[in-house]
Parts: sequence; C-alpha cells; structure tokens
Amino acid sequence: QSIGCDDYLGSDKVIDKCGICGGDNTACKVVSGVFKHTLTNLGYHKIVEIPEGATKINITEMSKSNNYLALRSRSGRSIINGNWAIDRPGRYEGGGTMFIYKRPNEISSTAGESFLADGPTNEVLDVYMIHQQPNPGIHYEYIIPGDNVISPQLLAHRRPGEPLNGQLGMAESTNHEDEDLHRETDTLTGQPAGTFPVIQPGRFPSHQPENQVPAVQPPRQNREHNWKQVGKTECTTTCGKGSQYPVFHCVNRITHEEVSESYCDSSTKPVPEEEACNLFPCPAFWDIGEWSECSKTCGLGMQHRQILCRQMYANRTLTVQQYRCHHLEKPETTSTCQLKICSEWQIRTEWTSCSVPCGVGQRTRDVKCVSNLGDVVDDEECNMKLRPNDIENCDMGPCAKSWFLTEWSDRCSAECGDGVRTRSVVCMTNHVSSLPLEGCGNNRPSETTPCNNGPCAGKVEWFAGGWTQCSTECGSGTQQREVVCVRKTEGTFDVLNPDECSYLEKPPSQQSCYLKPCGSKWFHTEWSTCSKSCEGGFRVREVRCLSDDMTASTQCDPQLRPEEKEPCNTQDCIPEIDENCKDKYYNCNVVVQARLCVYTYYKTACCASCTRVANRQSGFLGRR
Repeated sequence: QSIGCDDYLGSDKVIDKCGICGGDNTACKVVSGVFKHTLTNLGYHKIVEIPEGATKINITEMSKSNNYLALRSRSGRSIINGNWAIDRPGRYEGGGTMFIYKRPNEISSTAGESFLADGPTNEVLDVYMIHQQPNPGIHYEYIIPGDNVISPQLLAHRRPGEPLNGQLGMAESTNHEDEDLHRETDTLTGQPAGTFPVIQPGRFPSHQPENQVPAVQPPRQNREHNWKQVGKTECTTTCGKGSQYPVFHCVNRITHEEVSESYCDSSTKPVPEEEACNLFPCPAFWDIGEWSECSKTCGLGMQHRQILCRQMYANRTLTVQQYRCHHLEKPETTSTCQLKICSEWQIRTEWTSCSVPCGVGQRTRDVKCVSNLGDVVDDEECNMKLRPNDIENCDMGPCAKSWFLTEWSDRCSAECGDGVRTRSVVCMTNHVSSLPLEGCGNNRPSETTPCNNGPCAGKVEWFAGGWTQCSTECGSGTQQREVVCVRKTEGTFDVLNPDECSYLEKPPSQQSCYLKPCGSKWFHTEWSTCSKSCEGGFRVREVRCLSDDMTASTQCDPQLRPEEKEPCNTQDCIPEIDENCKDKYYNCNVVVQARLCVYTYYKTACCASCTRVANRQSGFLGRR
C-alpha cells in the first residue's frame, strides 16, 4: 500500500496546489494573465508585480523575440538582467526564493524566455521587459494564500492533522537545533529556507499516543568508554566558504583506542555542528554564455556570446569587475558561423517563343532556386533581389489589318489640262473595334486620281509649262506641268502629235514636292458594307489622328474629324421575285459573308442572296 502525505499507510491524501496535505485547493488563489500592451520606447517596462508570499511563480514569454525579461526587488536590488547587463540562463536567488532563468537558444525553437520559482517570496518583486521589438505577449502566473490561511512558516513545523488554536496546532516539542540545521542545509543546496509547505516525511517530532507503554531503556554502559572527536569531515569546497562537521568515535578512556560504538552510550554522542571552512574567496573565472543564433541562415554569418567575470563565495556565484579575471585569457565574444551553403538561382531553360505572332506579347523561361546539393528548394531560400526574370515582353512588329486613307487633296496638279489629286495611304493595325475589316492584302488603294481644269495652248518642240501648285498644302505631294509638242508660228503655237517631238528629250511633266510638315492629320478606312440593303442602314469606318511619322497623335483639329458612321440604303425595299433565282438554303447569308458567291455552286444554291449583293456592289461603284 502507498503512504499518503500524512505519513499513514494506505492514506490517499496528496498535497494540493496550495501545499496543504489533503487540501481542496481552496486555501490559496491563482493569479494569472497576459501582458499584451503595445510598447513604443526602448528600455525597461514594468509588466507585473509579484506580492510577498507568492508561490509557484511562472513568467513566460509567449514566443521568441529580441526582448529580455528582467527581475528586481522592491528595494531596487537587481536580481536578473539589471542595469542593461544580460545574464546567462541559470539559477538566481532573490526575494527569499530561487529563480530559474531559461532562454532557449536552439535555432529551430520558438519558445521565449521564462522565470520559474517555487517560492514563497519574502518581499515584493517587480518583473520588467527590456523592450527592443514588438511585444509577443508575456504570460504570468503565481499563487498567493487565501483569507484565513495559516502562515507557511507555521505549516513547515506541524504534523498533518494536529490542532492549532482550535484549527491546527504546533507539536509540543520542536527540535530547534534540527530546524537551524534544516535552514542551513537549504541554503547550501540552493533551496530557500521556508519553502512553500511540501511536507517532508521524518522532519517532525513523533507524536506518541497516551495509551502506549514506554519502551524499556537499555542498561547504562560503564564509563570505561566515551565519545571523542577524532577529526573533521572534508570541507565541502576548496574555497569560497564551505562547511565541515566534527567526527566522533567511541574510544577507551585510558588507552584512547577506538572501539566499537556499542561500547559507548549512543544517547550521549555529541551532535555534529556545522563549521565554516576555506573562507578565502575562490579565484575569479570567465563565465562563458551560450552562442547566439547565427546572423544568417546560410552563408557566412556572425554569432555572439556573453562573457562575464564571476567569483564564487558562500555557494553563490557573483558577477565581479573584469580586472579580477585579468590573469586568464578572455574568451572570444564573437565568431563566424555558417549553417549551410546558400542556395542559388539557376536558369533551367531558354526563352520560349513569343506568345503572339505580331504585336507585343510575352515569353517565359524556367528559373529555379537550387541548393548546393543540386535539389530544387523553395524560392525563399535564395536571395529574391537577385532572382533572374522568368517573364518578359516581346515585340513581334505591328499587326497589319486595314488601309488608312486621308481625304483627296483639294488642288489639281495642273492648272489646265490633265492633272492629278493625291491622298496618303498607310496600312496599320486595326485596334479593337466593331468594323468588319479584313487584312490589308495586296489591294492597296490608289494614291492619285485624275483631274482636269480645262485645255491649254502649245508650239512646235517640247513646250513645258510652269509647275502647278503642290497637290498638298503640307507633307509630300506632286506638282504637274504641261509638256506638249508644238510648232511655233507667228503669234500662235500649233499643237502637234507628240510623235513629232519623239527625237527630242521630253521634259518631266510631274515631280514631287514638299512645302512643310503637316503635323497631325485625320486618316480613315474605307466605308464598311451597309448594314441593310434598303429602308435605311448604316455603314462605319475607323478614324485616327496620325502624325507625320504615322504614329498616333492627339493634335488633330476635332472640328475636322471625319464622320465614323453615316446612313445608307435609305430607299424602300422592293421585293424582286424571280422564280428561277431563289435561295435553296436558309443560311445563305453565311455564304454572302464568306464571299463564296464567286463560285458557281454557291451562286446557284444561293442565287437570290448572291444577286442582291452583286446589285448592291454595282450600285455602290456607280455612285463612286
């Protein structure tokens, strides 16, 4: 059977969170919370106050950060990380208890710093955060005694179940010598005296029931032998104040020869008392902290560690001035580090062909982040600033779609006789529009058209008249002049057949001319087919403003902009019924749109539709 915390066999009593054997957790109160305030200024910021008598203290940073926890007493004494000096993880005594300071250093760890202590504290302590980056949150928790709770100092010297002032009582006899020894032992082992009451078996005087018969005392030994101090135990430390105890053996009173302890009265054996020894301080030494994380996850980086000069005295390690460690070589505080070789970018494929046959498109290539072992890894493992482009634009040249024309020039190239008028023609990309236009093809519209301002007179020989005005007011145009074969008579010229002057070199009758840059002009396409053959339809064309180098411009006069839409075929529809010319299929409009009427089969199968189109085109050409 198991032994309960009350030292009785078969008892199921256990110590509750308040440290009471068989308690129900109601004798104390748990205080907990999370400090989540947003801080702006660098430095020390108070997080929480730990009251006197607190136990089971736990202060934990919720995730790893560049911040540090700090602890000091209300009297102003720094316990951990005070005065901008960062202590290494370890055990630190303060407030009557021992704090365990933890700071995980593993690169893969996400845990933050923490303070842990069993308590109870004998003074008020303040917890601070040395703020350097956004606060990830600080969780704090401790236990304080509830109302009408007996002091832990009383609980530490009572046997469970004994009454005291009507509730719990002190044992009638208390071994004060044992109490002092217990307190000193706690100090030596690093455990604070008066630890929150976890009852230790065998630490209390036994309670003898009243009806129990006293044990028979052994016969008194003769006085021929007695206890003698023969030496001391070895000092617990070689320096810095240790402890040792006297050693007593049973000896013959006369010969002082050591004999078996059974010859001496055990009740008279002196109790060994602790004695201090080796009080001189230990030599100072360099306390080497753990290396920080490498500053870079790959490639050459730096790591740091804290080096403190410390000295041990009275089982406590104290930080001292660095000159005390001058007899020792100071370890390095920084070191280079390399966790692994950095991954690098590799171009795996050449550029693909452009995504469009003409105009501006895109092309791509395969770019991967590759480790030093040749494995493809996530892009984040490579320097994103050095990543080669894996997509870029490509220009395959303009996509020709439609002919764009200016209006005919107003002037004829000849003042009399035959001349020409001109216009500009350019094939350009047809931007998104609703126009039913085809590709430019080989049917380039004419740039000149004949004109005649009346007959002119002439003479025998080649006779060249003056050049006409330039056919355009700006840009490239042509000039005309009359060149005729004439025979000069008195006061008149007779025009002869040009063959009469064939043996002579004929002067040119046309030349190009350029008066000045036009700037921007309106260009337009040919009119589209009328949307209806009768009863009013409309036709459209695309209009653009182009500069001298045939690029889009916004400098044209809006008032001179040609119309982009006009009505057409406003005449009434007159049904023409020809019994020998009918559509044999319901979708002959598709044949017309596909321009298949030039083929005999379709012209017969869709006779009516093809005939209407032919008549409409002939009428359109006649009006031109």
